[in-house]
Amino acid sequence: MADLAIDPRMELNPPLVQGGMTYSDVTDKISSIVEGKAPKRWYIGMAVAVPLALLLFACLGYLVATGIGVWGNNSPVGWGWDITNFVWWIGIGHAGTLISAILFLFRQKWRTSINRAAEAMTLFAVACAAIYPLFHTGRPWRAAYWLFPLPNEYLHMWQNFRSPLMWDVFAVSTYGTVSALFWFVGLIPDLATLRDRATTPLRKKIYGLLSLGWRGSATQWRHYELAYLLLAGLSTPLVLSVHSIVSFDFATSLLPGWHTTIFPPYFVAGAVFSGFAMVVTLMTLARWIYGLENLITMKHLENMCKVMLATGMIVGFAYGTEFFIAWYSANQYERFIFLNRAFGPYWWAYWSMIACNVVAPQFFWFQRFRTSIPAMFILSIFINIGMWFERFVIIATSLHRDFLPSSWGYFRPTWVDIGTYVGTIGLFLTLFLLFLRFLPAIAISEVKGVLHQQVSAGQAAPVHGGSH
Repeated sequence: MADLAIDPRMELNPPLVQGGMTYSDVTDKISSIVEGKAPKRWYIGMAVAVPLALLLFACLGYLVATGIGVWGNNSPVGWGWDITNFVWWIGIGHAGTLISAILFLFRQKWRTSINRAAEAMTLFAVACAAIYPLFHTGRPWRAAYWLFPLPNEYLHMWQNFRSPLMWDVFAVSTYGTVSALFWFVGLIPDLATLRDRATTPLRKKIYGLLSLGWRGSATQWRHYELAYLLLAGLSTPLVLSVHSIVSFDFATSLLPGWHTTIFPPYFVAGAVFSGFAMVVTLMTLARWIYGLENLITMKHLENMCKVMLATGMIVGFAYGTEFFIAWYSANQYERFIFLNRAFGPYWWAYWSMIACNVVAPQFFWFQRFRTSIPAMFILSIFINIGMWFERFVIIATSLHRDFLPSSWGYFRPTWVDIGTYVGTIGLFLTLFLLFLRFLPAIAISEVKGVLHQQVSAGQAAPVHGGSH
C-alpha cells in the first residue's frame, strides 16, 4: 500500500507482528480461521449467544403483541432502559470507526490487527441500537414510516425536522452506511485471497462475487487506496458528529440535568471510552479462541488500554465539571438534580458509575495491568458496565423527580426490559462470532504491510513465501 514508504526507524518497538512470521504465515494463519474447522471454544460461545439472541426475538414479539406498556416506563420516567440501551450501543460502535479511520489518517500502524474486527463490531452495535427506537414506536410497521423524510400524501404532513430524535435517524443511518462501506472496501483484497485459496466451487463463487473481480493489479491498488482514504476522511467527522447528535436528545431540552452544553464532547469521549473497552473485551476473547498471540500482540492491547486511560480521565473530568456548573449556576433545580444523583434513591447507580468509569481505569497507569490479559479483560468489562450506568443515571435521575414533588416516581425495569437488553447482547455476540468464522477477522494485506516495515527495520525474521 502507499503508506509503506514510512521510514522504518519510525516503527514501534516491540514489533507488531511477532514469532518470526513470514508473508505466507500471516496469510495461512488468518485464512485458516475461515477455511478450517471451528474450535470447541467457538461452539461454546455460540451455545451461549444464540439462546440469548432468541430471547431478544421472543421479547420483541411479546412487546409487539402486547404494547410498550410491558416496559417499565412510567410517569414521570417516560424514557427508561430503551433509550439507555440505545445510547449505550451507539457508544460501543464508536471505537471501530475511530480505530479504522482516524488512526489510519494518522498512520498509526498498531491499528492493523484490530481494525477489521472493530469495524465489524461497529456494524453489529449499530444494528442492536436501531432496535430500540424502532420498537419504541409501538407499531413499527406503521410508525417507522415517520422516521424517513417522505411526505404524507394523505395528511400533507412532513416529519418534525426540528426534533433531535429526527436528527438521530439521519446521524445513525449515515454512520452505519459509511461504516459498512468502509468495512467492506477494506475486506476486498482479503476476500480475493480467500477466493484464490478456495477448494470448493461454492466457496470460490461466493468469495469471487464478494471480491468484485479483484486481481491485485497496480491500478486496482491505486483505486483501492484512494477509495479507502476518502471513506476514512468521510468517517472521521462522523465519529465526532453522531454521538454529539445523540446527546442533543437531552441537551436541547429544558430539563435540569440535561440542558447543558457539555454533553456533545462528554458523550463523544464516553463513546470512545466504552467502544475501546468493548474492543479489548472482544479481542482478548478472539485471541484466546483462535490463538492469535502473534498477530494481536500485547502492544496492540496495551495501546488500547492507554486510550481507555486517556478517555476515562476526560469522562471523570466531565463528571466533576457537571457538579461545578450545577453549583456555579446558582440554579436550585440544577443543584438538586446533581445532589439527588449522588445521594438520592439512585445513589447506588451513580457510585457504581464512578467506581467503574473513574476508579477502574486508573489501574492502567501501571504497566503491570496494561500487559495482563486477565486484568485488562476484567477492567474492560467494568468500564462497559460503568458506561451503561452513566447513561442510566443521566436518564433516570433527571426524570424520576420532577419540579412537583407530587409527580415524583421511581423506575424499575420489567422482565421484558431485562430480556430485551440481554437479548441484544446475545445478538451482538452471535453476529461477531459468525463474522470471526466466515470472514477474515484480521486485515491480511495491512498486517503484511507492517511486517514488510519490520523486516526492513530488522525487527522480524526474513520473509519467505508468496503473498498467498
